[in-house]
Amino acid sequence: MTGPDERGRTTGPERPLEDPPGLPLARLADWLGSAAPGLLDDPLTGRVVAGGKSNLTYEVGDGATTVIVRRPPLGHVLATAHDMGREHRVITALRDTAVPVPTTYAVCDDPDVIGAPFYVMERVAGTPYRFAAQLGPVGSGRVRAISERMVDTLVALHAVDPEAVGLGDFGRPEGFLERQVRRWKQQLDASRSRDLPGIDELHDRLTKSVPAQGDPAIVHGDFRLDNLLVTDDDHVSAVLDWEMATIGDPLTDVALLEAYQTLPRMMDSVAVSDVSRTPGFITGPELRQRYAAASGRDLTHLSFHLGLAYFKLAVILEGIHYRYTQGQTVGSGFARIGEATGPLVAAGLRAVDTEED
Repeated sequence: MTGPDERGRTTGPERPLEDPPGLPLARLADWLGSAAPGLLDDPLTGRVVAGGKSNLTYEVGDGATTVIVRRPPLGHVLATAHDMGREHRVITALRDTAVPVPTTYAVCDDPDVIGAPFYVMERVAGTPYRFAAQLGPVGSGRVRAISERMVDTLVALHAVDPEAVGLGDFGRPEGFLERQVRRWKQQLDASRSRDLPGIDELHDRLTKSVPAQGDPAIVHGDFRLDNLLVTDDDHVSAVLDWEMATIGDPLTDVALLEAYQTLPRMMDSVAVSDVSRTPGFITGPELRQRYAAASGRDLTHLSFHLGLAYFKLAVILEGIHYRYTQGQTVGSGFARIGEATGPLVAAGLRAVDTEED
């Protein structure tokens, strides 16, 4: 006999449940029983959430409650970017600020539980608009409002005092830009599997043109619209995907957001997102103007930051391309991602040309 139990779930004969790739559900349920008692009841179901191309994201539930589980990708190579403890820490620290984030429930640094470190957080309602085909039907006026609130959310993040939320030691702001140039060159070398014309020249020119940086802030590291959840009334309900967050130069977030907006014009496929093609979406110059007016920050040297953003994005996508060729990715949408590297390198060289003029 079947029927609803005390938590509103439909019960019935037990059946084997298939684990999603990289997430053994029975082991997760055992661990949650002690780490977050009462959050979920065994047996669990789960699925990979489409859209992410770095850390793996799963929806996991027991029929009454659904949560989000995050873990590194299979065969991951970007060690710092896949530090689950750091991602959990920054989300938890921001919960009482103007930056909307999910509630965190538990974090596990023991890889023996599911095969890698992971954390568990609230499933927040909202849409991560990734494609113009998704966003366009809401109309240009609402598109404009959503894209402006995206920028306003970034301003709110950069206004948070790291010390006040317990993140004073979350990063080393001194020499941040120099380290970023070095770091992404190291990441490039770790996943370099083919000739990439111009990318070493771009790195060398960035190394020689690092500007003085302004006041440090909490940097998201991968801020764009499809890393936000947007409610039906067009407000941002959560900022997601904090795996590259640190304390550093906030203009790196601004430049990377503009680089993401430019990428769809460089190729005929969608490497990350084409949402910036939507009529009404804020343009690069408008983005800069709105951010500068609201934050009071000087964007004079943004050309360097743009060059760095294109370099970073090229390295990230090249790393994903490498993992795809090695059979280490989960999900679809990876086959043509390597096509973005060349156009991004060219855009980076054009940006540093502007900085050097």
